[in-house]
Amino acid sequence: MNPDPVTLSPARIRERLRMAQGELGWRGSGHLTRVRGDHDLNPDIMPKGPLKLASVLVPLVVRPDNVTVLLTKRTAHLQAHAGQISFPGGGIEEGDSDAVACALRETEEEIGLTRERVEVVGRLDTYVVRTGFQVTPVVGLVTPPFELQRDEFEVAEVFEVPLSFVLDRRNHERRMREDFGGLKREFWVMPYHEYYIWGATAGMLVNLCEVLHDAS
Repeated sequence: MNPDPVTLSPARIRERLRMAQGELGWRGSGHLTRVRGDHDLNPDIMPKGPLKLASVLVPLVVRPDNVTVLLTKRTAHLQAHAGQISFPGGGIEEGDSDAVACALRETEEEIGLTRERVEVVGRLDTYVVRTGFQVTPVVGLVTPPFELQRDEFEVAEVFEVPLSFVLDRRNHERRMREDFGGLKREFWVMPYHEYYIWGATAGMLVNLCEVLHDAS
């Protein structure tokens, strides 16, 4: 049974994220023992060696009639993940005090959404990608009005998807394709209109759905 979107008020989202944090044992920073990632569907591709630390912001925009998830589409000329749908974020730098600071800084740099407009309400499971990154997804509530100014070199487009779409498990698809070595790999996909949300971003959205469904 899908949750009624009306019940997913900002207060309800805060409550469910708070309950999830108790399960994860997270108090704002530090490492978790529960790790998700590309290896969930493909156990043989767990990266070897030290992982690069990164974080992303999962922005939940509180609109008058619903809550949406803000996403970006990367520009086509980038060397890594060109044209893919992603959350704003990037690698943790020396000046970042923690994963939250990194996610807020990267968000401001990429799309111009200032940290004053973001209420951090929790996080999702650590996510490991096959390219060797350990990503902390930080969840934040964003209340309009706000202005965006995207970095045109990195971000081709900013758009929003209804949270109710993400919470409907019928929109979560598992697909398979062969990689360059001829091995078959599975991955999550959430097609939304003309947007093809897949890979790590779709995997984190699946985790968001689990948290908002199951924390209670």
